[in-house]
Amino acid sequence: MVDRENIQGSPSKGYGPHGQGEHAHGTHGHAARHGHRHGIVDPTITTTARGLWAIKWSFVALFVTALLQLGVVILSHSVALLADTIHNFGDAATAIPLGVAFLFARRPPSRRFTFGFGRVEDLAGLAVVLTITGSAVVAAYVAIQRLVHPHPVSHLGAIVAASIIGFLGNEAVAIFRIRVGKQIGSAALIADGYHARTDGWTSLAVLVGAVGVHFGYPMADPIAGLVITAAILGVVWGSVKMVFSRILDGVEPEVIDQVRAIASEVNGVTGVTNVRARWLGHRLRAEVNISVGPELTVTSAHEIAKAVEHQLQDDVRFLSGAIIHVDPATDAGESKHRRRPHVHDDLQTHSR
Repeated sequence: MVDRENIQGSPSKGYGPHGQGEHAHGTHGHAARHGHRHGIVDPTITTTARGLWAIKWSFVALFVTALLQLGVVILSHSVALLADTIHNFGDAATAIPLGVAFLFARRPPSRRFTFGFGRVEDLAGLAVVLTITGSAVVAAYVAIQRLVHPHPVSHLGAIVAASIIGFLGNEAVAIFRIRVGKQIGSAALIADGYHARTDGWTSLAVLVGAVGVHFGYPMADPIAGLVITAAILGVVWGSVKMVFSRILDGVEPEVIDQVRAIASEVNGVTGVTNVRARWLGHRLRAEVNISVGPELTVTSAHEIAKAVEHQLQDDVRFLSGAIIHVDPATDAGESKHRRRPHVHDDLQTHSR
């Protein structure tokens, strides 16, 4: 078996034995092309700056939208509009933890956090979920109180206008966030974009409530508030699934299939036995076990490992690092290298 540690491909963003920012395989053309050298701006920094830019202007748009709606809430006493306003303020507030996450992503790896701080983005996702849940609870409480203790609603025309403003403001933010999120590969930003799109449609529930009040159905306003609350909870559930998938190292199956297919096509690779990948913030890291001809020298196997790593970096979007393990074709796969079952203290018997 070829020595795994000596032939592994280094992270493309450069935390290998040649120092931060330098490709572990030296100064070949691929490193220069992808900016692995000192003095060249890392792509992670570029995408992070764009992410911060998107978050900043999303915050401004949602905050202004919520302020305009708040003025109408004070005039009209509309519970549905209050629920929508609370939700929009909550959405604006999510820019704070996301902004903190992107700022952390700019920090270089340390001796303790050797993979960097991309995971902070997952923690930000949790904060977003908690913020949305809090806004849903407040909106539900206010709507139920109004059902139990009715209160007249006035300035219906202003409520309709505020509803349309809420829709337009959220839709603009949705388009903006989704576009930038796809450009930089940020699941958190894309999720927040779809969340804003849902909020835009729930804002129109305020309009329906106002129309109901106009035609003599005063309960239409608090009922619309409950509808908005239900929509908020739906967004929470979708966000929970996405965020916890990332926290538990979930990755899209098609990514694994793509990595396997690309590695298999590299000249000299006789098989791909194991593929793993995980997201660290909005960057991917992969580990691939390949097999090569057993007659090859360590140097030749090393060159094939480099070729696999380079091909993955060229073809897999958002990949920041690939570790390539090489086995001889006659002894390939992790199962071939496991020792006999053994026990650590009171832990379950296992093998490796």
